[in-house]
Amino acid sequence: MTIQSVGQSVPRVDALGKVKGEALYSGDLSMPGMLYMKILFAERAFARVKSIDTSKAEAAPGVAAVYTAKDVPVNEYGLQIPDQPVLCGPGAAKPYTDLVRFVGDQVAVVVAETEAQAAAAVKLIEVDYEDLPPLLDPVEAMQPGTPLLHPDRGSDNICVHYRIRKGDIDEGFKRADVIVESEYRTPVQEHAYLQPEAGLTYIDEEGRIAVVCGGQWTHADRDSIAHALGLPNEQVRVIYPAIGGAFGGREDLSVQIVLALATMKLRKPVKIVWSRRESIIGHGKRHAVILKARWGATKDGKLVATESEVIGDGGAYMYTSNKVLGNSTITHTGPYFVPNIKADIYGVYTNNVPGAAFRGFGAPQALYMAELQMDKLAEKLGMDPVEFRLKNALQQGDTMSVGTPAPNPVSITEVIQAARDKADWANRGPKVVAGTPLVRGRGFAAGFKNVGFSFGYQENCWAKVEVHGNGQIERAVLHHAGAEVGQGTHTVMVQMAAHVLGISPDRVEIRTSDSAKQGNSGSVSASRMTFMAGNAIKGAAEAALAKWNAEERPAVAEFKYLAPPTTHMDHDTGYSMPNFQYAYSAQAVDVEVDTETGHVRVTRVVAADDVGKAINPDLVVGQIEGAVVQAHGYAVTEEYKTDKNGKVISDQFSTYLLPTILDIPEQVDSVIVEVPDPNGPWGARGLGELPYLPYAAAVAAAIHDATGVWIHEFPFTPERVLRALGKI
Repeated sequence: MTIQSVGQSVPRVDALGKVKGEALYSGDLSMPGMLYMKILFAERAFARVKSIDTSKAEAAPGVAAVYTAKDVPVNEYGLQIPDQPVLCGPGAAKPYTDLVRFVGDQVAVVVAETEAQAAAAVKLIEVDYEDLPPLLDPVEAMQPGTPLLHPDRGSDNICVHYRIRKGDIDEGFKRADVIVESEYRTPVQEHAYLQPEAGLTYIDEEGRIAVVCGGQWTHADRDSIAHALGLPNEQVRVIYPAIGGAFGGREDLSVQIVLALATMKLRKPVKIVWSRRESIIGHGKRHAVILKARWGATKDGKLVATESEVIGDGGAYMYTSNKVLGNSTITHTGPYFVPNIKADIYGVYTNNVPGAAFRGFGAPQALYMAELQMDKLAEKLGMDPVEFRLKNALQQGDTMSVGTPAPNPVSITEVIQAARDKADWANRGPKVVAGTPLVRGRGFAAGFKNVGFSFGYQENCWAKVEVHGNGQIERAVLHHAGAEVGQGTHTVMVQMAAHVLGISPDRVEIRTSDSAKQGNSGSVSASRMTFMAGNAIKGAAEAALAKWNAEERPAVAEFKYLAPPTTHMDHDTGYSMPNFQYAYSAQAVDVEVDTETGHVRVTRVVAADDVGKAINPDLVVGQIEGAVVQAHGYAVTEEYKTDKNGKVISDQFSTYLLPTILDIPEQVDSVIVEVPDPNGPWGARGLGELPYLPYAAAVAAAIHDATGVWIHEFPFTPERVLRALGKI
């Protein structure tokens, strides 16, 4: 009997091992003869390293080696461009590697017999710094004549600039009956994954440097490590153990290169585990963004013109700022049709912790501006905000800000209607809670985001399937390099292979995340893995099944899926077909605001998301609920702070306040919308980032509905709410 697995909520393949504590994370790993590493961080935002004296550390008990910039063969790395030194200091061949550009820059590493010995020796390293005035404000940093943070990368600190020019902006505003102009600021957010950065390196049986560490793209990690060490890619092997969360933060490297450096030189296993403080200061964050908007609409409720400026704080290095801000370029007008658009989107180098990939990837920031502009225009026009959105929602054939139509099918109307209906939008209780300082409000927001990589990159993904048995299929083996970062990817992969082969998922063995044993899968990011891996696995499984039916035993097949092509943006206008598909989301949020304390309580969230096809409905609901909780922290509780010198103040979870179970929304209603994507496996689109996108804007709209005030900057802490209410 053929078994249908797609569309079923089968248990997660990794659940039992994680519940029983059998799954090994990076910090759990050990090997005989293993040494321990500690890193000396700069702890200053901008300085020149004049000299480093490691003699006392080298003479300390148990120390095997101390490494500085002069010991790194090719002292540079970066996922997009190699603008970051592995270790900052003098002695490297590349110029300007003696500059530290943020507090988490790495200056030296110590390898010792015990972790305590390594930690003690790090304190003995003497560094002579020439402190420089830090540039912490991106607006200031982009001004002409400002000191350059990367003198070898241009004549200013602007690392990204995208231009959108569509239609005639002046004529558009002449047609507008109402115009809304505002400035918004969105904050930094810490990834706060449960597992801090950790890893183990060793020499494997074939003489390769094996790096066992959490990440999101084994092959990209391998290539970056090999480049920095001056080795062929094949001499480095990257293996992912269990990974305790990623959310984009593990796209960029942290401990991998210095660990591999030590193992390359010492030929011994080396391990490191960062403390929570080291994790918070040492790795990238969600970009803080300043957004200025001037939008116009006609009296009958049609958008006619939008003019926007978006300035993203890129921090010390590029990381993925060019791609994050590229996504803001796509999403800054929301999922709506606008005939006339002018926008300039910038990324700027500063001496802050680098801006990095984080769930939503530039869309949450841009959509905060877009959705509040929509609400303000609706209010000025006296229109219901949901009806105003429906009147302007992108339809099939409508051109986006980049001048080309969104790929079909466009389902923003369906998700807006689904969220509206589930929330019973037109009917709500009284706004004032009698006898209390509590007021209630309801807000709505929508969003969209690309599925898969963009801007001309030829998306691809590899899979291999083995089919074993005699008269009937007894078992299958699926090979795929895609990472499992908590989202359930490996479970869905097994389901899809089992579905094609017509067998139970428990008869599929999955082997994953080893760059030496699997082909390139691409990154677990851009909400791409179900779509891309699904097509690759479907192709491999179908090919293996065909061989099986032709009596080949065992039947083995590989398949590389190539997604529909995309194009780069035109430099002057942004004109392009930047993505092969989008996914759409809408949310209605109910809040209660205490006007005496400023406390915001979210009582209900209705989240409607078009996933194309829910391969595993329970995992879809889990992703929606997890995204809402993470977005709630971004919107309401998490406040990342630095001092005037660029040092991180909120460097512990005691000062960076993650939402607890008592803080999160009391009720989340997940509405799964399924408008099939013709290119997706069984119609599936992407999901991982989608439910995160509209939340902050929906909460802001709900606070406005409750109190009558707009708050243009979040998180919506009690202090910020009370200030908006004029009470402090």
